[in-house]
Amino acid sequence: MSHLKPSLQPALDTASPPAPESALHSPSALRGGLVLAALGVVYGDIGTSPLYALKECFNPQHGLPLTQATVLGVLSLLFWTLTLMVSIKYCLIVLRADNRGEGGILALLAMTLSSTNKASQWRSRLVLIGLIGAAMFYGDSILTPAISVLSAVEGLELATPAFATYVIPITLGILAALFAIQRFGTASIGKLFGPITVIWFLAIALLGVMGISRNPAVLIALSPHYALQLAWSAPLLTFVLMGSVFLAVTGGEALYADMGHFGAKPIRYAWFGLVMPALLLNYFGQGALVLADPAAIKSPFYLLVPNAMLLPMVALATAATVIASQAVISGAFSMTSQAIKLGYAPRMRVIHTSAAQMGQIYVPLINWALFLGVMGLVLGFKTSSNMASAYGVAVVGTMVITTLLCILVAQRDWQWSYQKVGLIFAPLLALELVLLGANLLKILEGGWFPIVAATVICLILFTWKRGKELVSAQTVASGLPIAPFLERLATSSIHRVEGNAVFLTATTDEVPHSLLHNLKHNRVLHTNNILLTVAAREVPRVPAAERVVVTVLGAGFWRVVLHVGFMEEADVPDALASLATVWADQAAGLPPLEAMFTSYFLARESVVPSGLAGMAKWREHLFAWMSRNTLSATDFFKLPPNRIVELGAQVAI
Repeated sequence: MSHLKPSLQPALDTASPPAPESALHSPSALRGGLVLAALGVVYGDIGTSPLYALKECFNPQHGLPLTQATVLGVLSLLFWTLTLMVSIKYCLIVLRADNRGEGGILALLAMTLSSTNKASQWRSRLVLIGLIGAAMFYGDSILTPAISVLSAVEGLELATPAFATYVIPITLGILAALFAIQRFGTASIGKLFGPITVIWFLAIALLGVMGISRNPAVLIALSPHYALQLAWSAPLLTFVLMGSVFLAVTGGEALYADMGHFGAKPIRYAWFGLVMPALLLNYFGQGALVLADPAAIKSPFYLLVPNAMLLPMVALATAATVIASQAVISGAFSMTSQAIKLGYAPRMRVIHTSAAQMGQIYVPLINWALFLGVMGLVLGFKTSSNMASAYGVAVVGTMVITTLLCILVAQRDWQWSYQKVGLIFAPLLALELVLLGANLLKILEGGWFPIVAATVICLILFTWKRGKELVSAQTVASGLPIAPFLERLATSSIHRVEGNAVFLTATTDEVPHSLLHNLKHNRVLHTNNILLTVAAREVPRVPAAERVVVTVLGAGFWRVVLHVGFMEEADVPDALASLATVWADQAAGLPPLEAMFTSYFLARESVVPSGLAGMAKWREHLFAWMSRNTLSATDFFKLPPNRIVELGAQVAI
């Protein structure tokens, strides 16, 4: 019997509900439902890359001449980058890194930490690497809606120049509506995601076939010869060019992040069966068009579209980009939920928007922070071409970190030899480092944004984690061990009152400060006292048999440790209500904790910056501010407000 409600899937999560674990590995999972859902959620981002990727490769700032050799070279680079980065790295290798059915960079980080000694110096380094990747993803969550929707709406300029002045207002209006509806959840519109995305991929594939039919010889670019020839003839130019080629694989990281929803096989089937062929057909169709009419490079995607179908295609592209945006917005909600569970972010309000679909969550603070960031980007950069320079840095940073963590998993969990790891990962890591270097060249053109955003987010995450460690150290230093306390209590004449008291505490060996304050001020104890610790585990979900550990302490005291995974949330009253039944063998003598006869005691710590060694003074003030504004334990642990007793204390750090 479960008393923990699963939260939304990590890393770049989505609007679709998690599939049951058994379904992910059964033959039925490979049938239409999961594949269709994967198309609508996993591939929304990478599926809209044809709107701008090829055009950006020939951005005049790169100085790449538009000739037959360069067009064939770029198409060859696009094909082999997609093949190596998505088909081989993500579909065939990274999807094997299964953290109990879940994927995503935080799930991968937790997987590496579980096999790393807690005393190892590598542990802190792994945490640093993983959190930088998570911070980069937040930057991606701001950039993706901005560049995707803006690039789609820019197609209106081709319909008539009169629309040019309305592109930004229309983009802002669509984005404002997108963020405004987040509070309602995506359960109802989620059903449309798959069919719309299927129509999108079929449409871009058809456009590609139409373009290729004008010049079938363009297909010779499938040979790596043309990519190597371009690199040999102009190595520096090709290096710079790779920053734009990379735009074709942005969104590829979603394959791993959404593995927990659909399973690896449906994601692979969708990629090889429809997504990759459609993308390649469209890119090669655009290349054939540009070879026939070099002027078409100003908007090769939309110039493939017959004039009569231009406005419907703009509408379809806009719908596709909204779907792509929805995926990363939901992913940011999921990432935040995981970071809270793992102790790297302050508690904040998380709303479950669907009673039927447990994966639907909404985090208001993150939603409106993303909204402000997206609006600022659109107004600041004004065109998708200007924004493209900023886009690649965030995504390639996440991909490089995924590769580094996956190397550790391959060595430790898959037992791969050093030779096998080097043979498989060295070429992939080399390509990613080239892509990273090429994107870093665009720092002054906009690439600074994701770096600044990631730096700020990392500072927040590490400040919160370090601040909690300092508070915990102060609490332990001023605490009282539980064993001598109970010995003294057995000989004392302290007055007992009927009922049950639950004292929430972060430690299992110390007397909760809320208990000491209650004795000091009220001079009474309840008949039954539960010292409750909610412990976050570095796994997605904790098996039911391991969720609760009850220890009988004597003198009317029990210690209860409630274990939760980073994809779960703890409903404390619900779990405690079954202690005397489900875990009766552990909770010997503990009566049922009826709601009307149970009180919850919390210690609300007021953090006071002291300038002591541990953190810089400005970080202490930042932590104190976050601590004051964090969501109360009452809401976070689903405690009944009318049964709460809060006792305050000051903690100097």
